[in-house]
Amino acid sequence: MKRRIIFYIISLVLLLALWFLSIDRKSSDIFSEKVKISLREVGDQLLREHLDSTSRVLPITEDDPTLFRLSFQNNLGFYPESLVAAIDSSFRSRQLSENYLVEVIQCADKEVAYSFEVDTGVERTVIACAERKLPPACYTITVRFADRKVAKTASSIWIYLLLFFGIIGLIELYFNRNQTGPLIADGIDQYTTLGSFRFYPNQNILVKQATEISLSKKEGELLAIFVANPNKVVKRDELTKKVWEDKGVIVGRSLDTYISKLRKKLQEDESIKIVNVHGVGYKLEVE
Repeated sequence: MKRRIIFYIISLVLLLALWFLSIDRKSSDIFSEKVKISLREVGDQLLREHLDSTSRVLPITEDDPTLFRLSFQNNLGFYPESLVAAIDSSFRSRQLSENYLVEVIQCADKEVAYSFEVDTGVERTVIACAERKLPPACYTITVRFADRKVAKTASSIWIYLLLFFGIIGLIELYFNRNQTGPLIADGIDQYTTLGSFRFYPNQNILVKQATEISLSKKEGELLAIFVANPNKVVKRDELTKKVWEDKGVIVGRSLDTYISKLRKKLQEDESIKIVNVHGVGYKLEVE
């Protein structure tokens, strides 16, 4: 049992490590691409609102891992609220970080014509002069992110949860197929000591040291009756009634066949014998 718990813990730790590493790696790989696509979308929307269908959005530049610049081929004028709404919509649709600072910088004197900051999706600064359009001029719009990441989606979390339970299922399969006596003896099920054996009636299993001996359902039911009545004669009628007839099955020599199978599986311990009491039934003799 302890080994199984250790496997669970190791699997969970490895899975979490894999999750965070993959999230970081994927974020690093696609963050820049997502930001650049979003800013080009924002630039295109501003141009359309300015009724400019001919000039271009210049290539988005990445000054450092968290700072991006959006600039235009020609002069541009726009309303501050249009910029705020366009950035918010585009960033949200691509699940980009919701912590960022936006500055509109005039090309001529490098002065900040307008700025706003967003923290966890809530605008921290009031949009000043919301209805006053910034006059047509050369502007560079910079976006600085507080963190370089893409928001985790619910679907990715579910994928890793399913992967975790898949690993647990494989571990269970491994133990059920390969683990023998010690696993059962750690207390997974109650057992009865029978000579040098441990008998697990709920699982129909005999265990001797590290050797596990599987019993058929009928063999397990018969042995359970004998274990409950050690060194006592159990009548044939009682055995057949409890194991077969109560379940609507009538047998001929099936009882003797299963007794013979049980004897072979118990023969390694000479202190245990199932003896035939002629004309009456059988007795489990335990020294």
